[in-house]
Amino acid sequence: MTATTSAIRTRFAPSPTGLLHIGGVRTALFSWAYAKKHAGVFVLRIEDTDLERSTPESVAAIMDGMHWVGLDYDEGPFYQMQRMERYKAVIAQMLASGHAYHCYCSREELDAMRAEAEARGEKPRYDRRWRPEDGKTLPEIPAGVSPVVRFRTPIDGVVAWDDAVKGRIEIGNTELDDLIIARPDGTPTYNFCVVVDDWDMQISHVIRGDDHVNNTPRQIHMYQALGATVPVFAHLPMIFNDQGQKMSKRRDAVSVVDYDKMGFLPEALLNYLARLGWAHGDDEFFTMDQFVEWFDLANVSPSPSRFDRDKLLWLNAQHIKAAEPQRLAERVGAFLADKGVDFTSGPALAEVCVLLKDRSQTLVEMADQAEYFYRPLVPTVEVAEKHLTPDDEARLGLFAEGVARLDTWDQASLSQFIKDFVKQQGVKMPQVGMPLRAKVFGTTSTPSVDAVLALIGREEVLRRLASS
Repeated sequence: MTATTSAIRTRFAPSPTGLLHIGGVRTALFSWAYAKKHAGVFVLRIEDTDLERSTPESVAAIMDGMHWVGLDYDEGPFYQMQRMERYKAVIAQMLASGHAYHCYCSREELDAMRAEAEARGEKPRYDRRWRPEDGKTLPEIPAGVSPVVRFRTPIDGVVAWDDAVKGRIEIGNTELDDLIIARPDGTPTYNFCVVVDDWDMQISHVIRGDDHVNNTPRQIHMYQALGATVPVFAHLPMIFNDQGQKMSKRRDAVSVVDYDKMGFLPEALLNYLARLGWAHGDDEFFTMDQFVEWFDLANVSPSPSRFDRDKLLWLNAQHIKAAEPQRLAERVGAFLADKGVDFTSGPALAEVCVLLKDRSQTLVEMADQAEYFYRPLVPTVEVAEKHLTPDDEARLGLFAEGVARLDTWDQASLSQFIKDFVKQQGVKMPQVGMPLRAKVFGTTSTPSVDAVLALIGREEVLRRLASS
């Protein structure tokens, strides 16, 4: 089977050996955007041949992560473990054509080869002793040994490709070994499976991290041996943390699930990841529709990017401001529920989010601020000593008496009452506003006090003002 379509087809092919991480999401994002930009097809493939490390939980985490960030795939998910018969058929084809051969080397023999090469100051490699050649006598096949299958790598010349990100790359074939493509038990290896998958799925552009650059020459040789069209390769630069180190699961929050739990919006995370290694002028804040319209592999930088949490927080704040209040309320409600806050009997949470959306960098911050709309917080000792003195409490008693007589309980009426009360008391606004916040909300940091009082409601405000 050879790719015959001219359509753009990209793929994201994670291994289910852990959570979906930041680098993987950026790879998926760029692959997804490139397919969308060219009205192509985006394929999801799960590379689950690592039986020792692949788990159903990791597969579920990948699927959940893709769903959360909203990167919808057009085909898949395909699972490599369900394609074993296809791999075995291609291996048999390559053995028959002479592009692969059986190797009976033991582990001890391979270790000896490596040691001898290192002693000579050479790169450790297999010495091709089982590779068939004209006029060559192969060793006697040892009894009871199950062979591996090795790919017959060209010995002379170079393998080259024009990388869509890194430019022209050439590697001498003398640098390459005869790669194992099937283990003694017959199971195929990673590099071989990838080639067969991308060939069968007619992938036109392989967009992946630059840790795969060393795999590319081996894979190109296999495409050519199979008579398959070699796809365009685009290797994305690494993402470093703020210390300039490769992001680590131990040091850094790299899982998509972590960002969901920390209160980030998926579109903010995608917006930020899009800017790691790619740019469209000076644009920082944009939608995914805009990103798809603007995206081009030619504008991806080959240099590593540095993860800046402060920039991500800023972008998240911008996306929170732009988000629909009801959508914010659904997620903020989940965070409030986790805190044990019953938000069903107070003001509509979407209306609360309208007041808080310009003041929050994350949805967790918004949930923390929303709490006092549904239950009063206990002010700190410092706040109470500063803003709830006996004089303040006496003034708040008079405030409660006056505000209880309001004909209409809305923001405009409350605003006018507070202004009149401040004037009547002969004090400045903070001398009323700050004690009022401390008493009713338990914090001095809130949106406009009249707006918050209006939302909380007359009965609850008066109850809180009357509490000791």
